[in-house]
Amino acid sequence: MTVETRASVPLYLLYEEEVEAWRKAQSAQTAGWLGAQYFKGEKHRVVLVPDASGSLGMAVGGLGKRQGALSLWHAAGFAERLPAGRYHLAQSFGAAEATQIALGFAYGGYRFERYRAGRAERAAALDPPANADMVFVASASEALTLARDLINTPASDLGPAELAAAARALAERHGAEFREWVGEALLAGNFPAIHAVGRASAQAPRLTEIRWTPPATAESAGLPRLVLIGKGVCFDSGGLDIKPGSGMALMKKDMGGAAVALALGHMLMAGGIRAELRILVPAVENAISGNAYRPGDVLATRKGLSVEIGNTDAEGRLVLCDALALADADQPDLIIDFATLTGAARVALGPELPALFGTDEGVVRDLTRAAALEHDPLWPMPLWMGYDDELGSKIADLNNVAASGLAGAIFGALFLKRFVTATADWLHLDLYAWNPKERPGRGVGAEAHAVRGVYRYLLQRYGTVRT
Repeated sequence: MTVETRASVPLYLLYEEEVEAWRKAQSAQTAGWLGAQYFKGEKHRVVLVPDASGSLGMAVGGLGKRQGALSLWHAAGFAERLPAGRYHLAQSFGAAEATQIALGFAYGGYRFERYRAGRAERAAALDPPANADMVFVASASEALTLARDLINTPASDLGPAELAAAARALAERHGAEFREWVGEALLAGNFPAIHAVGRASAQAPRLTEIRWTPPATAESAGLPRLVLIGKGVCFDSGGLDIKPGSGMALMKKDMGGAAVALALGHMLMAGGIRAELRILVPAVENAISGNAYRPGDVLATRKGLSVEIGNTDAEGRLVLCDALALADADQPDLIIDFATLTGAARVALGPELPALFGTDEGVVRDLTRAAALEHDPLWPMPLWMGYDDELGSKIADLNNVAASGLAGAIFGALFLKRFVTATADWLHLDLYAWNPKERPGRGVGAEAHAVRGVYRYLLQRYGTVRT
């Protein structure tokens, strides 16, 4: 069967319990065809129904058993399972459901083809449903593509300089201010921890800053200030505490926090968030050479705290601490950092659930709810101060790792909290930024965790400007 290129094909999406009644309402030919295919509405299954000429007359997709709200993950698989071409929803859905279906098609249609020879693989496309929020779908799809492209790109083509260039391009697109401190300028600017972690690389370490204010409106005075910080370790060898080869296999994704922060920043600026936005990305490679920082070294930090290095592979918190101290000095309304920080968070929660820490339980609760409604879940974790003393050092203010091998995600969060002392609301998201298994519409590769969920929360918290 061929897809008619001049018109879109009707697409029906059915839950298992809807299939029988729907089939009986169809023509004898269609009902017989579906019966012959033993279609039961299984999730992500597709049946192509021919018309009288043998061309594709309609497509039917299964949504599985009705369990909770319909999400983009119900629809993402259809983009790759349907023949390339255009489709339209042939039945009505509510606005929220239609939006999720449209976003699912956009998400499932993503392809990372940068290194493939020949023609790029095409995916099925969905005509915009009339009641879907296509402004949100377009913004989210573009943001998720930006993050996934950055994460999927190997470190040979995405080092600190290239990550900084991506931040600059985003700033220019939205008319925002851009600044960066590179190499020795980090020392002059009092960012010694970022410099120490990245100095062994052939590419100089850097800190990038984006500052954006909404277009001038009657409400522009006294806007709340929001800071996003993303861990930008473009490759992590582990430093002198070197990782085994298997541990380095996915370390191109160790800048996933930076990718998420930039993607979220794009959505917030495009959507006109009613806040002054600042995005900080410390971009480094944790490499090995004669000037690499060592276990047992004591590093200075922007905060004035000295840090003994218990493990050079706990580098993410070191680059974040200088950025956090910079943000905290201005006492913004909210600081959020995103980082592929600890393996312990993955042991506890697996690859799909970012660990969420925060200084205000109400804020953590509200964000968790907003993220769940956006089908972008986060899992609250305790910022348990009873463990804080285990970050102690005999020769410095603190160690970058705890003596205990337990509760690693909590220790990572507690370390970062030492650098946020003036700002009341701080959130830390320890995420994976990777999908390790093949699923319909979600191939193995980059995953832009938390972008949509945090975006929805921030819209609820700040609203948008009225122009």
